[in-house]
Amino acid sequence: MAVFGVDYAWGRPGVAALKSAGANFACRYLSHDRTGKNLTRAETDELSAAGIRLVVVWETSAARALDGRDAGAADARDAAAQAADCGMPDDRPIYFAVDFDASADQQPEINAYFDGVASVLGRDRTGMYGGYGPVGRAFDDGKIAYGWQTYAWSGGRWDDRAQLRQYSNGHTLNGVSIDYDRAVAGDYGQWLVGESPDEPGYVSVGTDTAQPLEPAAWTTVSWNVEYADADHQHWDRGGPSILAGPARYALTAAVTITGVAPGTRLQARAIEVREDDTAEFDAGPVQEFTATRTDVHVLYALPADTVGGGRRVRFQVVQHGTAAATLTGGGAKLLFWRY
Repeated sequence: MAVFGVDYAWGRPGVAALKSAGANFACRYLSHDRTGKNLTRAETDELSAAGIRLVVVWETSAARALDGRDAGAADARDAAAQAADCGMPDDRPIYFAVDFDASADQQPEINAYFDGVASVLGRDRTGMYGGYGPVGRAFDDGKIAYGWQTYAWSGGRWDDRAQLRQYSNGHTLNGVSIDYDRAVAGDYGQWLVGESPDEPGYVSVGTDTAQPLEPAAWTTVSWNVEYADADHQHWDRGGPSILAGPARYALTAAVTITGVAPGTRLQARAIEVREDDTAEFDAGPVQEFTATRTDVHVLYALPADTVGGGRRVRFQVVQHGTAAATLTGGGAKLLFWRY
Protein backbone atom coordinates (compact mmCIF):
# COMPACT_ATOMS: atom_id res chain seq x y z
CA MET A 1 0.00 0.00 0.00
CA ALA A 2 1.89 2.98 -1.31
CA VAL A 3 1.58 6.54 -0.02
CA PHE A 4 1.23 9.33 -2.57
CA GLY A 5 3.33 12.50 -2.44
CA VAL A 6 4.89 15.13 -4.68
CA ASP A 7 8.15 17.00 -5.14
CA TYR A 8 8.69 20.50 -6.45
CA ALA A 9 11.35 23.21 -6.54
CA TRP A 10 10.43 26.77 -7.50
CA GLY A 11 6.88 27.76 -6.72
CA ARG A 12 4.61 26.54 -3.92
CA PRO A 13 1.31 24.77 -4.67
CA GLY A 14 -0.01 25.58 -1.18
CA VAL A 15 -1.59 23.39 1.47
CA ALA A 16 -5.10 23.48 0.04
CA ALA A 17 -3.95 22.31 -3.40
CA LEU A 18 -1.71 19.60 -1.93
CA LYS A 19 -4.55 18.26 0.21
CA SER A 20 -6.98 18.41 -2.70
CA ALA A 21 -4.52 16.34 -4.77
CA GLY A 22 -4.26 13.77 -1.96
CA ALA A 23 -0.56 14.41 -1.27
CA ASN A 24 0.56 12.94 2.05
CA PHE A 25 4.09 14.29 1.79
CA ALA A 26 6.19 16.83 -0.10
CA CYS A 27 9.83 16.32 -1.09
CA ARG A 28 11.68 19.62 -1.01
CA TYR A 29 15.12 20.97 -1.83
CA LEU A 30 18.11 22.12 0.15
CA SER A 31 20.96 23.77 -1.76
CA HIS A 32 23.05 26.91 -2.19
CA ASP A 33 20.35 28.40 -4.42
CA ARG A 34 19.04 31.83 -3.40
CA THR A 35 16.29 32.25 -6.01
CA GLY A 36 13.48 30.47 -4.18
CA LYS A 37 14.22 26.80 -4.78
CA ASN A 38 14.91 25.87 -1.16
CA LEU A 39 12.61 24.76 1.60
CA THR A 40 12.01 27.47 4.21
CA ARG A 41 10.99 27.38 7.84
CA ALA A 42 7.74 29.19 7.05
CA GLU A 43 6.91 26.48 4.52
CA THR A 44 7.69 23.62 6.90
CA ASP A 45 5.56 25.25 9.61
CA GLU A 46 2.64 25.55 7.20
CA LEU A 47 2.93 22.01 5.84
CA SER A 48 3.47 20.49 9.28
CA ALA A 49 0.42 22.25 10.70
CA ALA A 50 -1.60 20.65 7.89
CA GLY A 51 -0.14 17.19 8.57
CA ILE A 52 1.77 17.05 5.28
CA ARG A 53 5.09 15.29 5.92
CA LEU A 54 8.40 16.65 4.66
CA VAL A 55 11.28 14.87 2.90
CA VAL A 56 14.45 16.78 1.99
CA VAL A 57 16.98 16.35 -0.78
CA TRP A 58 20.26 18.24 -1.34
CA GLU A 59 21.18 19.19 -4.89
CA THR A 60 23.60 21.80 -6.18
CA SER A 61 24.53 20.41 -9.61
CA ALA A 62 23.43 17.21 -11.31
CA ALA A 63 26.86 15.54 -11.19
CA ARG A 64 28.09 16.93 -7.87
CA ALA A 65 28.50 13.38 -6.53
CA LEU A 66 31.46 12.85 -8.87
CA ASP A 67 33.49 15.34 -6.81
CA GLY A 68 34.38 12.80 -4.14
CA ARG A 69 34.50 12.44 -0.38
CA ASP A 70 35.39 16.01 0.59
CA ALA A 71 32.51 17.34 -1.50
CA GLY A 72 30.14 14.91 0.18
CA ALA A 73 31.24 15.97 3.66
CA ALA A 74 30.92 19.68 2.80
CA ASP A 75 27.46 19.20 1.29
CA ALA A 76 26.31 17.16 4.28
CA ARG A 77 27.37 19.89 6.71
CA ASP A 78 25.51 22.55 4.73
CA ALA A 79 22.47 20.33 4.24
CA ALA A 80 22.27 19.45 7.93
CA ALA A 81 22.46 23.12 8.92
CA GLN A 82 19.72 24.13 6.47
CA ALA A 83 17.50 21.22 7.53
CA ALA A 84 17.91 22.11 11.20
CA ASP A 85 16.94 25.71 10.44
CA CYS A 86 13.75 24.33 8.88
CA GLY A 87 12.88 22.37 12.02
CA MET A 88 13.88 18.91 10.87
CA PRO A 89 14.71 16.54 13.76
CA ASP A 90 18.37 15.57 13.83
CA ASP A 91 17.65 11.85 13.47
CA ARG A 92 15.95 12.13 10.07
CA PRO A 93 17.74 11.29 6.79
CA ILE A 94 18.70 13.63 3.96
CA TYR A 95 18.77 12.50 0.33
CA PHE A 96 21.58 13.69 -1.95
CA ALA A 97 20.95 13.88 -5.68
CA VAL A 98 22.71 11.92 -8.40
CA ASP A 99 20.64 13.57 -11.09
CA PHE A 100 22.12 12.05 -14.24
CA ASP A 101 22.53 8.66 -15.90
CA ALA A 102 25.54 7.56 -13.85
CA SER A 103 27.48 4.58 -15.16
CA ALA A 104 29.02 1.73 -13.19
CA ASP A 105 32.46 3.17 -14.01
CA GLN A 106 31.49 6.32 -12.11
CA GLN A 107 30.32 4.49 -9.02
CA PRO A 108 33.65 4.68 -7.14
CA GLU A 109 33.54 8.49 -7.19
CA ILE A 110 29.87 8.42 -6.20
CA ASN A 111 30.58 6.01 -3.37
CA ALA A 112 33.37 8.27 -2.13
CA TYR A 113 30.96 11.21 -2.10
CA PHE A 114 28.48 9.25 0.01
CA ASP A 115 31.27 8.17 2.34
CA GLY A 116 31.81 11.88 2.89
CA VAL A 117 28.11 12.42 3.54
CA ALA A 118 28.06 9.54 6.03
CA SER A 119 31.13 10.91 7.84
CA VAL A 120 28.95 13.89 8.83
CA LEU A 121 25.41 12.50 9.09
CA GLY A 122 26.08 8.85 9.87
CA ARG A 123 25.29 6.08 7.43
CA ASP A 124 21.80 5.57 8.86
CA ARG A 125 20.82 9.11 7.80
CA THR A 126 22.38 8.96 4.32
CA GLY A 127 20.08 8.75 1.31
CA MET A 128 20.49 8.97 -2.47
CA TYR A 129 18.18 10.24 -5.20
CA GLY A 130 18.97 8.72 -8.58
CA GLY A 131 18.23 6.12 -11.21
CA TYR A 132 18.13 2.36 -10.88
CA GLY A 133 21.86 1.84 -11.43
CA PRO A 134 23.51 4.21 -8.95
CA VAL A 135 20.88 3.63 -6.26
CA GLY A 136 21.15 -0.13 -6.53
CA ARG A 137 24.95 -0.12 -6.56
CA ALA A 138 25.05 2.19 -3.53
CA PHE A 139 22.76 -0.15 -1.62
CA ASP A 140 24.88 -3.14 -2.70
CA ASP A 141 28.04 -1.40 -1.47
CA GLY A 142 26.50 -0.35 1.86
CA LYS A 143 26.85 3.38 1.13
CA ILE A 144 23.24 4.46 1.78
CA ALA A 145 20.37 3.59 4.10
CA TYR A 146 17.67 5.39 2.09
CA GLY A 147 16.95 5.40 -1.63
CA TRP A 148 14.70 7.71 -3.65
CA GLN A 149 14.64 6.20 -7.12
CA THR A 150 13.45 8.07 -10.18
CA TYR A 151 11.92 6.29 -13.15
CA ALA A 152 14.37 8.23 -15.32
CA TRP A 153 17.36 6.12 -16.41
CA SER A 154 15.72 3.09 -14.80
CA GLY A 155 14.27 1.26 -17.80
CA GLY A 156 11.09 0.32 -15.96
CA ARG A 157 12.99 -1.42 -13.14
CA TRP A 158 12.56 -0.64 -9.46
CA ASP A 159 14.95 -1.50 -6.67
CA ASP A 160 12.86 -2.93 -3.81
CA ARG A 161 15.23 -1.40 -1.25
CA ALA A 162 14.42 2.15 -2.30
CA GLN A 163 11.83 3.63 0.05
CA LEU A 164 10.69 6.34 -2.38
CA ARG A 165 9.83 6.24 -6.06
CA GLN A 166 9.49 9.24 -8.37
CA TYR A 167 7.28 7.71 -11.03
CA SER A 168 5.98 10.59 -13.16
CA ASN A 169 7.21 14.09 -14.03
CA GLY A 170 5.89 17.25 -15.60
CA HIS A 171 2.56 17.76 -13.83
CA THR A 172 1.03 21.08 -12.75
CA LEU A 173 -0.70 21.78 -9.45
CA ASN A 174 -2.11 25.23 -8.72
CA GLY A 175 0.16 26.64 -11.41
CA VAL A 176 3.31 24.97 -10.02
CA SER A 177 5.34 22.28 -11.79
CA ILE A 178 5.41 19.10 -9.69
CA ASP A 179 6.46 15.46 -9.95
CA TYR A 180 4.57 12.46 -8.58
CA ASP A 181 6.13 10.21 -5.95
CA ARG A 182 5.09 7.21 -3.91
CA ALA A 183 6.48 5.93 -0.64
CA VAL A 184 6.69 2.14 -0.58
CA ALA A 185 8.09 1.73 2.93
CA GLY A 186 6.84 2.80 6.31
CA ASP A 187 9.88 4.98 6.96
CA TYR A 188 10.89 6.93 3.87
CA GLY A 189 12.57 9.83 5.65
CA GLN A 190 9.42 11.82 6.45
CA TRP A 191 9.05 14.28 9.33
CA LEU A 192 7.13 17.20 10.74
CA VAL A 193 8.65 20.29 12.32
CA GLY A 194 10.44 19.30 15.50
CA GLU A 195 8.89 15.83 15.58
CA SER A 196 10.81 12.57 15.49
CA PRO A 197 9.01 9.24 15.37
CA ASP A 198 6.84 8.70 18.44
CA GLU A 199 7.15 5.72 20.74
CA PRO A 200 5.01 2.97 19.24
CA GLY A 201 1.36 2.70 20.18
CA TYR A 202 -0.25 -0.68 20.70
CA VAL A 203 -3.66 -2.11 19.88
CA SER A 204 -4.84 -5.58 20.84
CA VAL A 205 -8.36 -6.64 19.93
CA GLY A 206 -10.25 -9.91 19.64
CA THR A 207 -13.50 -11.51 18.67
CA ASP A 208 -15.52 -14.24 20.37
CA THR A 209 -18.59 -13.78 18.17
CA ALA A 210 -19.25 -16.14 15.26
CA GLN A 211 -19.12 -14.49 11.84
CA PRO A 212 -20.31 -16.20 8.63
CA LEU A 213 -17.92 -16.63 5.71
CA GLU A 214 -19.67 -17.09 2.39
CA PRO A 215 -17.67 -18.83 -0.36
CA ALA A 216 -15.34 -16.64 -2.45
CA ALA A 217 -16.36 -13.40 -0.71
CA TRP A 218 -13.90 -11.24 1.18
CA THR A 219 -15.24 -10.76 4.71
CA THR A 220 -14.11 -7.95 7.00
CA VAL A 221 -13.56 -9.25 10.52
CA SER A 222 -15.29 -7.35 13.32
CA TRP A 223 -13.65 -7.15 16.75
CA ASN A 224 -15.83 -7.00 19.85
CA VAL A 225 -13.15 -7.40 22.55
CA GLU A 226 -10.49 -4.82 23.42
CA TYR A 227 -7.45 -5.93 25.40
CA ALA A 228 -5.27 -2.83 24.89
CA ASP A 229 -6.05 0.44 23.13
CA ALA A 230 -4.68 3.37 25.13
CA ASP A 231 -4.72 5.63 22.05
CA HIS A 232 -8.33 4.81 21.15
CA GLN A 233 -7.59 3.49 17.68
CA HIS A 234 -10.38 0.94 17.71
CA TRP A 235 -12.88 3.77 17.40
CA ASP A 236 -15.95 1.72 16.60
CA ARG A 237 -16.03 -0.70 19.56
CA GLY A 238 -17.41 -3.94 18.23
CA GLY A 239 -16.51 -2.90 14.69
CA PRO A 240 -13.78 -3.67 12.17
CA SER A 241 -11.31 -0.75 12.24
CA ILE A 242 -8.04 -1.40 14.11
CA LEU A 243 -6.08 1.80 13.36
CA ALA A 244 -6.79 5.31 12.09
CA GLY A 245 -4.08 6.93 9.93
CA PRO A 246 -1.72 8.47 9.28
CA ALA A 247 0.79 6.08 10.82
CA ARG A 248 3.33 3.38 10.16
CA TYR A 249 2.23 0.03 11.51
CA ALA A 250 2.90 -3.69 11.86
CA LEU A 251 -0.06 -6.08 12.08
CA THR A 252 -0.48 -9.67 13.23
CA ALA A 253 -3.91 -11.33 13.10
CA ALA A 254 -4.96 -14.90 13.93
CA VAL A 255 -8.46 -16.29 13.40
CA THR A 256 -10.10 -19.71 13.61
CA ILE A 257 -12.37 -20.85 10.78
CA THR A 258 -14.60 -23.93 10.97
CA GLY A 259 -16.73 -25.79 8.47
CA VAL A 260 -14.25 -25.89 5.60
CA ALA A 261 -13.36 -29.04 3.70
CA PRO A 262 -9.73 -30.22 3.75
CA GLY A 263 -7.92 -28.78 0.74
CA THR A 264 -9.96 -25.57 0.75
CA ARG A 265 -7.95 -22.49 -0.22
CA LEU A 266 -8.08 -19.55 2.18
CA GLN A 267 -6.64 -16.03 1.94
CA ALA A 268 -6.11 -13.11 4.30
CA ARG A 269 -5.18 -9.46 3.81
CA ALA A 270 -5.14 -6.04 5.45
CA ILE A 271 -7.07 -3.24 3.78
CA GLU A 272 -7.06 0.53 4.23
CA VAL A 273 -10.55 1.99 3.85
CA ARG A 274 -11.48 5.61 3.41
CA GLU A 275 -13.11 7.04 6.51
CA ASP A 276 -15.70 8.93 4.46
CA ASP A 277 -16.44 6.04 2.08
CA THR A 278 -15.50 2.58 3.36
CA ALA A 279 -16.47 1.01 0.04
CA GLU A 280 -13.23 2.47 -1.31
CA PHE A 281 -10.02 0.89 -0.08
CA ASP A 282 -6.45 -0.14 -0.87
CA ALA A 283 -5.57 -3.79 -0.32
CA GLY A 284 -2.30 -5.00 1.14
CA PRO A 285 -0.37 -8.22 0.45
CA VAL A 286 -2.51 -11.35 0.30
CA GLN A 287 -1.32 -14.43 2.21
CA GLU A 288 -2.53 -17.90 1.22
CA PHE A 289 -3.44 -20.95 3.32
CA THR A 290 -4.77 -24.45 2.66
CA ALA A 291 -7.11 -26.24 5.05
CA THR A 292 -5.80 -29.59 6.29
CA ARG A 293 -8.87 -30.25 8.46
CA THR A 294 -12.39 -28.89 8.93
CA ASP A 295 -11.23 -26.29 11.46
CA VAL A 296 -8.34 -24.09 10.42
CA HIS A 297 -6.16 -21.51 12.17
CA VAL A 298 -5.13 -18.63 9.89
CA LEU A 299 -2.13 -16.53 10.98
CA TYR A 300 -1.45 -13.34 9.02
CA ALA A 301 1.57 -11.07 9.53
CA LEU A 302 2.30 -7.71 7.90
CA PRO A 303 5.65 -6.53 9.30
CA ALA A 304 5.63 -2.96 7.99
CA ASP A 305 3.25 -0.69 6.11
CA THR A 306 1.91 2.86 6.13
CA VAL A 307 -1.69 4.06 6.30
CA GLY A 308 -2.42 7.57 5.13
CA GLY A 309 -4.56 10.23 6.75
CA GLY A 310 -8.32 9.77 6.43
CA ARG A 311 -7.98 5.97 6.21
CA ARG A 312 -8.40 3.07 8.62
CA VAL A 313 -6.83 -0.38 8.76
CA ARG A 314 -9.09 -3.46 8.70
CA PHE A 315 -8.53 -7.22 8.33
CA GLN A 316 -10.24 -9.53 5.83
CA VAL A 317 -10.40 -13.25 5.10
CA VAL A 318 -11.93 -15.32 2.32
CA GLN A 319 -12.51 -19.05 1.92
CA HIS A 320 -12.88 -20.62 -1.52
CA GLY A 321 -14.96 -23.65 -0.58
CA THR A 322 -18.34 -24.64 -1.98
CA ALA A 323 -20.38 -23.92 1.16
CA ALA A 324 -20.50 -21.30 3.90
CA ALA A 325 -18.02 -21.54 6.77
CA THR A 326 -17.77 -19.74 10.11
CA LEU A 327 -15.13 -17.58 11.72
CA THR A 328 -15.47 -18.57 15.39
CA GLY A 329 -12.85 -16.39 17.07
CA GLY A 330 -9.50 -14.69 16.85
CA GLY A 331 -7.43 -11.69 17.69
CA ALA A 332 -5.29 -8.94 16.15
CA LYS A 333 -2.28 -7.08 17.51
CA LEU A 334 -0.92 -3.92 15.95
CA LEU A 335 2.06 -1.66 16.68
CA PHE A 336 2.00 1.82 15.18
CA TRP A 337 4.18 4.90 14.96
CA ARG A 338 2.96 8.40 14.22
CA TYR A 339 4.70 10.84 11.88
